[in-house]
Amino acid sequence: MDTTVKTIKSLGVLCSGGDSPGMNAAVRSVVRTAIGLGMDVFGIYRGYSGLLEGNVQKLGLASVSNIIQRGGTILDTSRCLEFHTPEIRQEAAHILFRKHIDGLVVIGGNGSFTGAMALHREHGIPIVGIPGTIDNDISGTEYTVGFNTAVQTAVEAVDKIRDTASAHARTFLVEVMGHRSSNIALQVGICTGAEHVVLSNQGVDYEKIVSDIKKGEARGKTSSIIIVAEGEKSGLSYQIKEVLMDQYAIAVHVCVLGHIQRGGRPTALDRLIASRMGHAAVHALHRGLHLHVTAINKGELVMVPLAGCLEDKNEVTGPELDLISALAI
Repeated sequence: MDTTVKTIKSLGVLCSGGDSPGMNAAVRSVVRTAIGLGMDVFGIYRGYSGLLEGNVQKLGLASVSNIIQRGGTILDTSRCLEFHTPEIRQEAAHILFRKHIDGLVVIGGNGSFTGAMALHREHGIPIVGIPGTIDNDISGTEYTVGFNTAVQTAVEAVDKIRDTASAHARTFLVEVMGHRSSNIALQVGICTGAEHVVLSNQGVDYEKIVSDIKKGEARGKTSSIIIVAEGEKSGLSYQIKEVLMDQYAIAVHVCVLGHIQRGGRPTALDRLIASRMGHAAVHALHRGLHLHVTAINKGELVMVPLAGCLEDKNEVTGPELDLISALAI
């Protein structure tokens, strides 16, 4: 691998993995910042899969007009299992060389960053990552683009469900996304006044769920909301429902929010952070800081090594769970 620091005259930008609200704001910021610095910018459509297909187009200022408010990503995205193969990554590097793309901005999550790390280590491609995933499960950063919008979407949905639960004196299990992270569930639980939150990294405590429901009933509540983090496979709420009905004689209803949390207009916070991260990513490449990720730590935007972002992120359960417990008495 050539370790010489390369001057970046042109860069590519791609979105990989699951889409998240705010990706378009990040793409817009990358394109306009790079053009402002005199670089050529190429949009790579459909992530690593699109790169392998040569689905690459030069972008101009007009290419990213009127997109900051849109959900999803104008570049499209995909999951490319083939990219795990060294021979496939070599072909991807050759395509970048042939198209005279000197560096790459990768917007995505853990899998996307793992592919970016391998591409750099094997072929010396300058890489900077922007964390884009609604799960907020990337180490090294307190915040990922799309998280705030996903929480807001889920909160609005739960508020509506609460109206029905109250009107009909029902208990609802509301399942939110989060494969390896309970961050969405924790914040939604706090913001909606949920009686209990089921975490993805812990077993289901049925006795505690029943106790929390009963405590509410004892003080005159006729309805309860239980937030469930989906875990590795969606549908956990239905398993919980069966146990509560069969073993505890508690009638509950299930609502799985699913992919509605990925879509929709990004919140102002997601647009702001995505814009800041896109700007910082381009400047990092421009000054020769490669293999780093834009991150938010203690409220400040910083650059952190990509390798540290590939570690498992510890679940933030202490203060949030204490708060939920304190407010749900």
